[in-house]
Amino acid sequence: MLTKEELLAKANKPSEDAMRLHPYFRGKIQTVPKCVVRDYSDFAIWYTPGVAAPCRAIHDNEELVYEYTNKGNTVAVVSDGTRVLGLGDIGPAAGLPVMEGKALLFKYLGGVDAVPICLDTKDPYAIIQAVKLIQPSFGGINLEDISQPKCFRVLDMLRSDPEVKIPVWHDDQQGTATVILAGVLNGLKVVGKRIEEARFAVIGTGAANVATIRLLLASGVPFGHIVACDSKGILHPEREDIARRRIEFVDKWRICQHSNADGKRGGIAEALRGADVCIAASKPGPGTILPEWVSGMAEDAIVFACANPIPEIWPWEAREAGARVIGTGRSDFPNQINNSLGFPAIFRGVLDVRATTISDEMAIAAARELARFAEERGLDPENIVPKMSDWEVFPREAAAVGMQAQEQGLARVSISYDDLLSRARDIIRQSQEMTRFLMEKELIPPVPAEWTEEA
Repeated sequence: MLTKEELLAKANKPSEDAMRLHPYFRGKIQTVPKCVVRDYSDFAIWYTPGVAAPCRAIHDNEELVYEYTNKGNTVAVVSDGTRVLGLGDIGPAAGLPVMEGKALLFKYLGGVDAVPICLDTKDPYAIIQAVKLIQPSFGGINLEDISQPKCFRVLDMLRSDPEVKIPVWHDDQQGTATVILAGVLNGLKVVGKRIEEARFAVIGTGAANVATIRLLLASGVPFGHIVACDSKGILHPEREDIARRRIEFVDKWRICQHSNADGKRGGIAEALRGADVCIAASKPGPGTILPEWVSGMAEDAIVFACANPIPEIWPWEAREAGARVIGTGRSDFPNQINNSLGFPAIFRGVLDVRATTISDEMAIAAARELARFAEERGLDPENIVPKMSDWEVFPREAAAVGMQAQEQGLARVSISYDDLLSRARDIIRQSQEMTRFLMEKELIPPVPAEWTEEA
């Protein structure tokens, strides 16, 4: 058993390594060919004059762009850098390392080619216009780290715009909510509680938790069983600060009107009192949630402290305070409740059926597949969701999403479950094997031995 000092040192190690390895590799992604180059004469096929033939074909039938180019496997990761991780408004340049990391996860876990696009604007309408202008090159758009409430407006306007022909989603909303739902489903199984009867304290009402509440409601949680808390306290109908801006904060005002059946008032401590589940996606800790507040939760409590880079409460503090199941957004603790388990596979399924949008039902299908996979492996308090190393879960999740899209009439092509699963397995395996090959050949240079030894 590690001491608290050792646990803290372990928690700080990724940041220390990041400051060495980011400048060493000068980023995390690059562009590589996917076609053969047998000799220089092949450039006459891939570029001029041969390329004119597929160009003419696409001009005559635009759908052929999915057959003749990589559009159908390419996603833009679009951000303005106004809410990056737990760092806040650090700008587009400082947000680029996160977007590159996102692109790396897209490729390695989902076989999806992703391009980071950091926009030098805070204007939501400029972001919307930029997405509309770049959509001919991409099969989907992943909005990332955009502050609220503008993130809601950008997503809603793009999804409802008839000129937008490709799926757009905001991973900080739908992606995080998907994995949280998977964790909730299995966490409640571990502690033997029913989702319809459980009481939820939702700490933070930003993009992630607004979407989480929406998925919880769709999964059978009564609205009255949810107590939500923002930086000014518990949401309730008398919150005049929200009422005055109800047009801007539509979702928060709806939560004020329909949640909190017991009429709780106060802050985080009061919201947690008696709750079965705490879902926190708020201010990074430590100390945002205090151990004594966790002690006031129901017996066999579940605590998801999802703030990055530091969770609202350290896992060992929550455990000592009586929580039975604990998850964070970090990969160096058990139960990583992180959107990395969601977006790569969800987009894999979306792209493979050429879905026109990503619905909440598709996100719920992904969450249920994540939960099912973890349950098949065996549930316990430290194993309620798959790990990123469980690569087999990603093809299954992709296939579940693709089938749900077809069931809802949101897919432009029809593919069987078996074909979707096989396709996803092949492309994800290829992505991972390509990375390993480049490492073995040292085309990706090895990490200096002395750095590894220090670890």
